[in-house]
Amino acid sequence: MLTETLAAIRPLDDEAIAAARALQARLTKPPGSLGALEMLAVRLAGLAGVCPPPIPEPAALAIFAGDHGVHAQGVTPWPQEVTGQMVANFLAGGAVVNAFARQCGATVTVVDVGVKTTLDPAAGLELRKVRAGTRDLSVEPAMTREEALQAVEVGIEIAQKLVDEGAKVLLTGDMGIANTTPSAALIAAFTHADPAAVTGLGTGIDSETHARKVAVVTSAVVALHAEDPVDVLAAVGGLEHAALVGFILRGAALRVPVIIDGVIAASAALAAAALAPASTAAMIAGHRSAEPGASVALSYLELEPLVDLGLRLGEGTGAVLALPIVASAVRVLHEVATFDSAGVAHK
Repeated sequence: MLTETLAAIRPLDDEAIAAARALQARLTKPPGSLGALEMLAVRLAGLAGVCPPPIPEPAALAIFAGDHGVHAQGVTPWPQEVTGQMVANFLAGGAVVNAFARQCGATVTVVDVGVKTTLDPAAGLELRKVRAGTRDLSVEPAMTREEALQAVEVGIEIAQKLVDEGAKVLLTGDMGIANTTPSAALIAAFTHADPAAVTGLGTGIDSETHARKVAVVTSAVVALHAEDPVDVLAAVGGLEHAALVGFILRGAALRVPVIIDGVIAASAALAAAALAPASTAAMIAGHRSAEPGASVALSYLELEPLVDLGLRLGEGTGAVLALPIVASAVRVLHEVATFDSAGVAHK
């Protein structure tokens, strides 16, 4: 489905954008008074090809989970078993993102695309494992090209399934101990930024571990000679990154907005944009992660985050927090009166 998905991705609709701008100008508020919300609503009209665009409800969050061979390099103090344990926590509804999703009414789907441990079938869990974790990216390519493409296809299929079930907006989530290391490598590779500048503290590490992490990312990027986006993804990415690429691309192909979470999703968004530059039209930056690489990635993609709270949890928490803001931006076009209809004088 990747070829079909890429072929379906198109730029924003100019007529719908013009109609949304004209409508914004007639609403009972000073022009530009809603700031970034106005620009967002206009862009979503362009994505949908209609003004006003559909209200982004219901919302569906997909948490893609995978493990990483680079964990063996000591880039995080957290044991690898936590990935599978957190999947169980998501399914039980006990994680932070579950609480946020309940508040916003978003559904939560967990996708095992590469968890090292074997997970039992459960409600809300999609068992789509490509392999039991990636290889160590500091020693060899994390995935073969075929494995990366298979994971991309998983993301495409999940996005299609959620939209078929009625989702009007897709939210990115992730889980994978050590996954900020491949994220930093992807960001450095796609933006050509200094690896040290995009490698952060992840779940919280000391200076010695951070130095080791920077060294791992730097050596992996220096050794990377691939130019094709899929080859880059296979060399230094993770299975959840690859699945997120497919998820984002399918959302763009279906003209459904995709709210990008933190540094993991932002690094995947870079790969998606490299494969289909027009896919950025569907991307909404939910928040500015405290991970330094996230700001570099969003700047490269020319996406302005809606929320900046110093978050670095992942899971999709920032994307879910941004959801009511996105819905509010669209609801303005549906529900706010015009000067003429309200009988309000305007200049």
